[in-house]
Amino acid sequence: MSVIESRHEDHGATFGDRGDRAVVEHYGRPERAHKAVRNAVGLIESAYGVVVVEGADRLEYVDNVVTNRVPSADGEGCYALVLDPQGGIEVELYVYNAGERLLLFTPPDRADELASEWSEKVFIQDVEIRVATDEFGTFGVHGPKATEKVASVLNQTSTPDERYSFVRGSMGDEGVTVIRTDALTGEESYEVICGADDAAAVYDTLLNQGLNAAPFGYRTWDTLSLEAGSPLFETELEGRIPNVLGLDHAVDYEKGCFVGQEVVSRVENRGRPSKRLVGLSFETRAANGDERGEAGSDGEHDEDDRPVPASGAAVFDGDDAVGEITRTDVSPMLEHPIALATVEYDLEAATLTVRVDGEEVPATREPLPFVEGSDQSARLPVYE
Repeated sequence: MSVIESRHEDHGATFGDRGDRAVVEHYGRPERAHKAVRNAVGLIESAYGVVVVEGADRLEYVDNVVTNRVPSADGEGCYALVLDPQGGIEVELYVYNAGERLLLFTPPDRADELASEWSEKVFIQDVEIRVATDEFGTFGVHGPKATEKVASVLNQTSTPDERYSFVRGSMGDEGVTVIRTDALTGEESYEVICGADDAAAVYDTLLNQGLNAAPFGYRTWDTLSLEAGSPLFETELEGRIPNVLGLDHAVDYEKGCFVGQEVVSRVENRGRPSKRLVGLSFETRAANGDERGEAGSDGEHDEDDRPVPASGAAVFDGDDAVGEITRTDVSPMLEHPIALATVEYDLEAATLTVRVDGEEVPATREPLPFVEGSDQSARLPVYE
């Protein structure tokens, strides 16, 4: 559940569920919020599970499990994965070294399972693992003016420059930690962490003090991250090997063994995976089959007159099935449907088809990101 539900209700929030946690889906006009983030700055309450790892052997223990090298210095972090023996992604993690403890930010429904499983595997090591999700409030600040926004309300320190690094300071009377994130929206981005008891005050400061920020929810998060070409855990990552998604920055091939390392290293040494993540765009049309007309009087677009394929829809090159859609939506900036899809790695065709309700819809392969913002997502697929 949101730690500041009443604040969101005051702004007319509609709630939904993401990973067994109630989150804000939108405040009434997700397209308008999307454009506010692209043009200036927006504020979202982020949904994570939080696991705390303490003890003298905490660094070694976590480093032996995850795909990336855990940073040894206070104030540094990394993005890492936990794989199954076949190299498939089980969990994604942001790992932050906070001095005497490690803070692990997971998908919201994975923290309990991860902490329980890891605790069962602690034998003689000096390691303590616990879930601390309810102890924190986490707020994402995204947009081309995100740095200006955070700087306008952050006291006692300056904004961090390096991705996954963080600083400690205050906003108003409340202590906060500010992290420079991996720009999944394709814009400058930070996360502000505070104690749960301070969350309402910190949210109010971020929303109303200094440079104003537009509140947005996960409906807008979805379209922002899709335009940025960012694969997400629930739709692209889970179950796939990281090589398919071009996530080299999440894997340290030189570190010691971890579960699934043999598979991802073999694919890396081969030079390419069997599939890759690509962008697709679709022509727009009105419900009567004509080209799309003007938006409604409220500036929002109806979505039932656009040929948006569902996740899992098959992608064809002629008569040959060559992949599948992982995620689709209508781009508020481009004003037509776009999608991410996994396709055969060597596929050269630029024009494909996707089957929607029994109809073959033309799709055009597009370079990622779909929309250039003020920063580039760290998850933008990279293939050698």
